[in-house]
Amino acid sequence: MKDNRPVNLDIGSMRLPITAWASITHRASGVFLFAAMAFLIWALDMSLRSPESFAALQDILTSPVARLILLVIMAALIYHSLAGVRHLVMDFGIGESLEGGTFSARLVIVLSIVLTLLAGLWIW
Repeated sequence: MKDNRPVNLDIGSMRLPITAWASITHRASGVFLFAAMAFLIWALDMSLRSPESFAALQDILTSPVARLILLVIMAALIYHSLAGVRHLVMDFGIGESLEGGTFSARLVIVLSIVLTLLAGLWIW
């Protein structure tokens, strides 16, 4: 029997379901958080080094660029955490159907946006 499936898939032309996007962005946010740890560890080190470096860090973190970086890190942390809880709930057999997976993916995205906006208000 000849296999009629395509050999080379063009990902750019495929329309992925929301569950696939939720899974891809969960992985991407994890990679981003791993890289962001360098900034966070640097900030922790600077805050603990001396009172002068703590004051310098406070000045740095009040700049709009630093606040934007913190907001992006916070958004990734919020999304990654919510998507992780979604996966844990699905591991217990809840929401494993197509409808349940679609609903939970949308719920994670909506909650992430709302919580990120609240985090933005808190940071600014």
